[in-house]
Parts: sequence; C-alpha cells; structure tokens
Amino acid sequence: MRDEEPMSPPVSGPMLTIGDFARASRLSAKVLRRYDELGLLPPARVDPFTGYRYYAAEQLERARLIAWLRRIDMPLAEVGRVCELYGSDAAAAARAIRGHWARIESETAARRDLAASLVDRLKGPTEMTDGTTDEMFDETTDGTATGPGPGAGAGPTAPPAFALRTAVRLDRGSVRDTQQDAAHAGPHLLAVADGYGPEGARAALAAVAALGAVPPPAPSARAGDVLNALEDAVRTADGAVSGLADSGTTLTAAVWTGGRLALAHVGDSRAYLLRDGTLVRLTRDHTVVQALVDAGELDPAEAADRPDRALLLKALDGGGVPPEPELGVHETRPGDRYLLCTDGLSAVAPAEAVHRALAAAVGPDDAAEALVALARDLGGPDNVACVVADVVPA
Repeated sequence: MRDEEPMSPPVSGPMLTIGDFARASRLSAKVLRRYDELGLLPPARVDPFTGYRYYAAEQLERARLIAWLRRIDMPLAEVGRVCELYGSDAAAAARAIRGHWARIESETAARRDLAASLVDRLKGPTEMTDGTTDEMFDETTDGTATGPGPGAGAGPTAPPAFALRTAVRLDRGSVRDTQQDAAHAGPHLLAVADGYGPEGARAALAAVAALGAVPPPAPSARAGDVLNALEDAVRTADGAVSGLADSGTTLTAAVWTGGRLALAHVGDSRAYLLRDGTLVRLTRDHTVVQALVDAGELDPAEAADRPDRALLLKALDGGGVPPEPELGVHETRPGDRYLLCTDGLSAVAPAEAVHRALAAAVGPDDAAEALVALARDLGGPDNVACVVADVVPA
C-alpha cells in the first residue's frame, strides 16, 4: 500500500480493472500508472492489500481527453490545467487548447522557414535576373571557403567587396508618454527591440545591449557559426531581462558578414528586404493571430483589426527556458535595402506604404525619416524603432 494516496474521484458507476480501463481509454496500463503517480488521473479505488487499481466508467471522458491532448504534444502540466478547466469552464479549456496549438503552428512555421533557407543555401548556384549566377561558399569542415562568394577571386581572407550603410531612428509616437523601444545600427550588427510592461524600456535596452557579445564575423565565417553566436546572444538577452517584473521585449537582430545577413527573431518586430523594387518580409510574427493565419483559420486581411493582434507567443522575459529564436541566413546583393522595425510602424502602416517610403528614399537616413513620418501621419499610436541598411560597395 502506498504511503500517500491521491484523492480519488467520486464513484457512481460500474468499476473497471486497470486492464479493461486501458483498453477502453486506449491508454496503456503503464501510462495509467504514470498518470496516477502524477495525480493527473488517479483511480477511483485502490485495493488496500494488493494495490490493484480500479477505475470508474465515468473517468473515461477525462482519460480520452488526456490522450487527445498528448497527441497534440501538450506537456503534462498543461494537460492537467486544461482538464481542470474543462470541468468548470469548457470555453476556457478550448481557449487554452487553441493557444497551445497556435504556439505549435508558430514553431513549425519557423522551422519551415529555416529549412527553406537551408535548402536555398545547399542547392548550389542560382541564376540571377541578368543571367549570371549567384554562387555560395562551399564550406569545408575546418571552416575555410573553397568556392566563390561575394568578392570572389580575391581569396577567402580578402576584405569584403560590400559594406552596410545604416541609419537608425527612434520615435515615441503621438500617444505614448514613454519610449520602450530600442535599436542599434552598426557596421556588422542591426537590432530592434520592443519592450512591454512596467520595465519595458529597461528590457528592450538590456536585450539590445546583450547582442554586443556577438563578435564581428570574418568574411569567410561559416554561416552556422554566425547563427550559433546569434542564438547564444539571444539566450544572453533573455537572461538580461530576468527579474524585471511582468516585463519583457521582442527582439529582431541581424549580423552582417560581408556577403550574408544572419537573422534572429523573437516576437512581432519585423525584418524586410527591398530588392529590385520588390519588398519581401523576412520574419514571421510570433503572435496568436499570425498562428491562426498560418493555420488557415483567419484571413490575413482580418488580422490587423483583431483586438488580440499583439498577443505574443514568444518574447524575451527571462521567465525560464529561453524561447527558440527564428533563425535564417540571407545572401545579399549590392543595392539591397534592409529594414528592421518594431510594430509601432508595421502594425499601423500598410505594407504598400512601407514599400513606397523605402523605395523613394535616396539613402538610409532619408528612408528612416520617411518611415517615422509615415507612422506619425497614421496617428503614431505606439513607439517606433527602425533600422535601415543599404548594401553598398566597400
């Protein structure tokens, strides 16, 4: 007999042995014993002499719910909370399940983007619009470059043929009393962060400052090493905001290697690329609304008007296990213009307006000024941080 018995549910029906209950619930006897130990599904009765477990037929509904929740990869602790909610507030249980699945969809989408990025990098030279080829470094296990890349012909240790010309702007907006956004634009590092909560300003500044640990990469640096350094810096940033009560921040950051831009992203700040007159969004919002759009449950045109559009699935809050950032590597070309911005711009300005402002500006400074003015013209309801970077001859 066990020293401490979990509280058994009231019994008002026929009793099933653990074997019969396992067959009816499609849960193995081993799993049922585990769920009993965790207090997730205690038996209705335990024989005081043999320790044999008996279950009530009315427990089948809870057992099947648990089985279904586990099939969608819900952690056991969250399964327990959903089961308790289901007993008292079925609508709240449904919302909890939807929130869990939205996180799964968001994480799957981020992995899909990374896979696509890897496929693009590994499939070899790609044809450019002028008929030439855009070749990539073939990296050996020791990190040296054996093939051509940006500035090819000069050797892997030659200085890069291109550089970044950058501009950064912060604007409090027309409504907010404080500035909780932060940004950085340097020769090899770009970043924007959007803080929230009572200590949001400190959180954003701490996250951006933590990225200073990323060293300037050599032109021949392996993409994987740069991404690893960026991912480590994001974890450091998450630790830097710990202890700030009910506060956190988004973070979108990029490291320039002379021919590629390595990108790390958590939250709903964004990165865009303007190339050959076309604006492409490089990041996916880690929000409930975006997850619903990805799952086909919400029309993209309706997303901007949702009152919960800013409900984050991922953010840096120092609250435990750091979130996995969305990672990617993008080959750059001369004439490319990159934009990193917080949702004080992207949430109020249509993509077409952002496109026009970026394309019309002569240089990064003019572009950043035009984007801040655009947000202001649309009411400036939030803080704005934006970084504009042009790929230019070194």
